[in-house]
Amino acid sequence: MRRLTAGLFSSVDGVVESPHLWQFDSFDAELGAGMGAMIDRVDTVLLGRHGYQEWAEFWPVADAGDPFGRFINPVRKYVASRTLEGPLGWTNSSLMDAPLEEFVWSLKQTEGGDIGICAGISLVRQLLFAGLLDSLTLMIHPVVAGTGRHLFEPTDPVMKLELQDVPSTSKGNVLATYGRRD
Repeated sequence: MRRLTAGLFSSVDGVVESPHLWQFDSFDAELGAGMGAMIDRVDTVLLGRHGYQEWAEFWPVADAGDPFGRFINPVRKYVASRTLEGPLGWTNSSLMDAPLEEFVWSLKQTEGGDIGICAGISLVRQLLFAGLLDSLTLMIHPVVAGTGRHLFEPTDPVMKLELQDVPSTSKGNVLATYGRRD
């Protein structure tokens, strides 16, 4: 069975939305290497509608030397949306043809590398609480963002997690990877 993974940039106070507004100078080579190790195992990406629309405008025309661009542009991408209509214009992108949880469960049964969730806070939440997310990496930057969307909400159910890995970088980033603990 394929693994479903997600990695989100986070501030110390738990903000995961719009990291470009608060990452400042904390992105370092070690964080880049950690991200590289995550995406090296991924051959399929899941995106939400909003993330897809933003990224489909940016990444296809981004600098060809950008390591993430070299990964995200050719990789197989599935988009969860109730409003977009296909076909989608970004290379190797298509709409999910079933409800999210059903689609992901079926995709996990196929052959291949890891399936990564990108640009989809709602997808991460839904798939984590559905028991389909195998690992969640929070790349915590040494900054308090103050405002912005958090991954978790006060009404979320209690869920036990198990720490799988926790390296840190010279600029103070912590890459905390968790899995579900039953």
